[in-house]
Amino acid sequence: MPETILYLTELVGLRVFDLKRRTLGRIKDAAIVPVLDPYRVDRFLIGSSYSWLAIRHDQVRQISLDGIFLADEQLTPYHADEYMLRLVRDLLDQQIIDAQGRKVVRVTDMTFRVAAVNGHDELRVDEVDIGMRSILRRVLQGALPRRWIRLLQSPIPPHSIPWTLTDILEPDPQRRVRLNITYRHLEEMHPADLADIVENLSPEDREAIFETIDSEVAAETLSEVEPDIQASILESLETEKAAEILEEMSPAEAADALNELEEDTKAEILDELDSEPKSEVEELLEFHEKSAGGMMYTEYIALPEDANVATALAAVREKTELLEFQNVLLLVDRAGKLKGVVPLARLFAAEAEKALRELAADDLIHVQTGARENQITELFDKYNLITLPVTHGDGRVAGVITADDVISVLRQR
Repeated sequence: MPETILYLTELVGLRVFDLKRRTLGRIKDAAIVPVLDPYRVDRFLIGSSYSWLAIRHDQVRQISLDGIFLADEQLTPYHADEYMLRLVRDLLDQQIIDAQGRKVVRVTDMTFRVAAVNGHDELRVDEVDIGMRSILRRVLQGALPRRWIRLLQSPIPPHSIPWTLTDILEPDPQRRVRLNITYRHLEEMHPADLADIVENLSPEDREAIFETIDSEVAAETLSEVEPDIQASILESLETEKAAEILEEMSPAEAADALNELEEDTKAEILDELDSEPKSEVEELLEFHEKSAGGMMYTEYIALPEDANVATALAAVREKTELLEFQNVLLLVDRAGKLKGVVPLARLFAAEAEKALRELAADDLIHVQTGARENQITELFDKYNLITLPVTHGDGRVAGVITADDVISVLRQR
């Protein structure tokens, strides 16, 4: 292995030499300062017989397996710094998120590259090691010479993650700010993948992520996690933050999440919601969660029964976000009563002036808000439905149930 590579297990215990090549001490830890440079090792910490000393990166002349040779030996006592991320104390054996593999992993070692910068060597974090190679290095650390360990590990395939593709877990909000820790990689994940990660974290780490990521991403992720974890997350957050996330969810998803909470917590969060989503959510909370009213979405596309295809296409373009899980539009009379459903696919083959009532499905299959889960799942199975309209007792449209809702019900059984 080339000498430009150094591992954290090799760095710890490495001797530090002064200008006359006398030993000053051995490396106990090293730190990066993310606000300055998220890759460069900014401080080396050495232990002497009296106290720890700190070596700045620009005081180092050369770094190798033989030791760290200084160009400036005016060292200062080490003092804890909230802006430092210490590699041994804060990362080694800790969980981090592998954004590429979309999973939580435990750090067993780290790989650095030695880079020549302005006539002196710098150590830059390259990878996080999690495989058998790193375990071997940990087991043999201090028991064999470093070069022997490198020979022994050579037949084992490396298993590591680029430092650029990891997210550090830090529950303390002030420390997250000082260390410039963000969750940009997590925000770019599919919500279902992020939900899988969240479910494998401690309650404190879940809270840290939901406090930090964008509210829209948080809402999409929260809708994917298991109900008991949803409740745990919402209960851990400040009331204002919980409300902010719920406002990004559909009223149906928000109501489902609130149904898992204690009454006092539910009331506190509801009080923080804006008036419009609050009224919609409160209306849904009145229904039993295992009824059609408790399962339905209150967002759908409804048009007068005398509207034409051109009007329908314009309405569809305004609500494209609904097309992912709804495949019909609803026809209503002036009182808002359901009169028919039009499969969206029929719109694209029809003339612009054609009346929607002429494209309506022959069978008007729907349920009332009090319909139970079993009845609903039977209808979806029997008629191969993707969307099922829900009406009040007087026939007015209340909402729609989608195939996604039914799948979620079946999974929980």
